[in-house]
Amino acid sequence: MSAHGDGSVPEPEHVLRRWKSWESGATMPSAHYQSLIAKTFGTTRFALFPSPRRSAEVDVATVAMDTTELLGRVQGSDVDGATLETLRITADRLCSAYAHTPSDELLREARTWLARVGDLRHRRLTLQQHREVLALAGWLALLVGCVEYDMGDSLDAEATRRVAYSLGAEAGNGEIQGWAYEMRAWFALTSGDYRGAVASARAGAQVADGFGVAAQLAAQEAKAWARIGDRRQVEVALARGREALDVLPYPDNIAHHFVVDPAKYDFYAMDVYRTLGVDDVAAGLATEVLRALPTGRAPMRVAEARITLGVAAARAGDLEQAVDHGGHAIDDGVKKSLPSLRMTAGELAATLRAEYADEIRVREYLERLRRLEVQ
Repeated sequence: MSAHGDGSVPEPEHVLRRWKSWESGATMPSAHYQSLIAKTFGTTRFALFPSPRRSAEVDVATVAMDTTELLGRVQGSDVDGATLETLRITADRLCSAYAHTPSDELLREARTWLARVGDLRHRRLTLQQHREVLALAGWLALLVGCVEYDMGDSLDAEATRRVAYSLGAEAGNGEIQGWAYEMRAWFALTSGDYRGAVASARAGAQVADGFGVAAQLAAQEAKAWARIGDRRQVEVALARGREALDVLPYPDNIAHHFVVDPAKYDFYAMDVYRTLGVDDVAAGLATEVLRALPTGRAPMRVAEARITLGVAAARAGDLEQAVDHGGHAIDDGVKKSLPSLRMTAGELAATLRAEYADEIRVREYLERLRRLEVQ
């Protein structure tokens, strides 16, 4: 049976033919066959068939309006299209700086711009401008909430997340609302409330259809189900996340914190298979995550990939490799999300305690982890 865009599934030989044709350099499979081939290998199409487009970092030098001029316009009585466009670029710049800017510095700047954008709500605005200002404030509130949680300020982070949700709802922006639910799922997951993470992820899916955050919501749900121990639900959630990514175009700026990099699917799968104890699959995915990431990008993905290799090594009886991977994950000095790192590093610690409780290197690692936990 052939596929004609009507939901029918092609015969395996058709998929194999497209695969061999691509391998030989003859033709590139269509998006439909890319998705089928990727699904065969348990990943997303952009992980196997990368887009020729590259991540578009925001270049502040190209902004026609400098900060002084922008502040003057923000403080003026009217807001024009150029001002809003430059504010959009400013918000994108801040969200793209998440992975490499020190948290205290980013938090200070993001809060400042959130206050300034919030003040615009009281100016003379058209309906469209009002919605745009609400959305800009929503994105900045999401960023502030994420950084607050990274720094261990869970109470402020939850309050800011609620503000972001309200701004998204008032603006009629389902993407912002979806990310607010994703943050709630993340907060629940890292605090051990796995059922709460599932509930939040499913609530977010109701408003996030058609946006990349739908894949992230599915991933958080899969992580929660893995920790509950329900592999069937894990596979269902992973499949939903893969399908959400496969229907979207490749994003313009994967450095943006609220843009889902299609390559993250392997990272999501790595986490759940490590948690489920499928160590060979988890370690293979961790190796691929490390291979695919340029130096300095996505430090949390790098750290969690190293922890995954550490867990696999510990379960295989290689204590030296386990402790080395775990140590690099928590001590490399790169900015990370403390709640997420504590959760995954704690999983390695539990494995080490179970297998090597009396070993000196294990006690040393546990002490380094204890210092991390009191930060």
